[in-house]
Amino acid sequence: MRILIANEARQGAGGVETYLASLVPHLEARGHAVALLYGNPSGETGPTRIVANDTWSVADEGLERAFGAAGAWRPDVCFSHNMRRLDIEARLVAAWPTVKMMHGYFGACLSGHKAFAFPSLDPCERVCGAGCLAYFLPRRCGRLRPGVMIEQYAWAKRQQALFPGYKAVVVASDHMKREFARYDGLASRLHAIPLFTEGPAPAAAARDLDVVFLGRLTPLKGADLLLDALDDCGRALGRPVRALIGGEGPLRPAMTAKSARLRASGTVDADIPGWIDRVQRDDALARAQVLALPSRWPEPFGLVGLEAARFGVPAVAFDVGGIRAWLEDGRNGILVPPSDGARAFGETLALVLRDRTRREALSERATAASAHFTAEAHVSALERVLHECRTSGIS
Repeated sequence: MRILIANEARQGAGGVETYLASLVPHLEARGHAVALLYGNPSGETGPTRIVANDTWSVADEGLERAFGAAGAWRPDVCFSHNMRRLDIEARLVAAWPTVKMMHGYFGACLSGHKAFAFPSLDPCERVCGAGCLAYFLPRRCGRLRPGVMIEQYAWAKRQQALFPGYKAVVVASDHMKREFARYDGLASRLHAIPLFTEGPAPAAAARDLDVVFLGRLTPLKGADLLLDALDDCGRALGRPVRALIGGEGPLRPAMTAKSARLRASGTVDADIPGWIDRVQRDDALARAQVLALPSRWPEPFGLVGLEAARFGVPAVAFDVGGIRAWLEDGRNGILVPPSDGARAFGETLALVLRDRTRREALSERATAASAHFTAEAHVSALERVLHECRTSGIS
């Protein structure tokens, strides 16, 4: 097949760029030709670059010229991902059989957070529609600006209007499949294809880090309660918890200051270095005993947990969103009800760290579980969807 991949960026720091950078070589290895049409300027920088022989930037070349060049390439099918510019998305749907991969709640939530922030941070289960306007500001679903609310509502409705044009929609978890199945006409065209992790077998390392957290330092990711949980963990263990908190975000300055106070109190010894690259991430996971995944928004999948499992690192996570796609409670990690809060999360971390036999069993099963989420399995399933849409026009 000739597969045109569409995404808003060719290069960046996001999970979508990482996914596509890994996917393209696998598609090419199976004999498919792959090209990339993207919305942003070609000069955009970032740690991850999607490499394809033929690429076109709409920002640089303009909509007509970029689509003319892509059309001359003669795609059989388009595989579309994140696309903020819906004029580009509409042209894709009109031009070629298009399979959409929903990496987030696009069209299913005004802000994309799928969570209320007030009076507490809780997942939202509403179907996205006009009724959301009544909740957006009082429940602080996003920025406290009416103009932004109206803009995001209009964008969500335009995205929903494109749903009927997709030949199929791919998501990474059954949770996301259930979410999008609530929109008219999508249920029969949804395909849950779990993500994958890959890389060389991790080298053995001393497990000198108790806990690792990797993610953006925001309340949605649970960063605001992470140090409280680690404090409770240290008190339960009767010693400082050694932790690495890798990530950047608005909470980092406050977390750095609080970490210093907790270090002085003798409960937490945490390093908060900001963003870490892939080599540093792999080093941290090779040294970790437990991954903390305290997200309180409904993670579409939670790939970081699967990446940790490849290193034999079990996760303690709040039971939200698509986490259950890869975490089986009590086997390769432990789920905590999000309503139980920081104390329960910290005590669960302590439970795992205190019981070496249980931790080693969780670690062994985490490694075994990660082996099921392979690129081979993902690409084979995706290939079938793309082929069916190309040949039979699934609707």
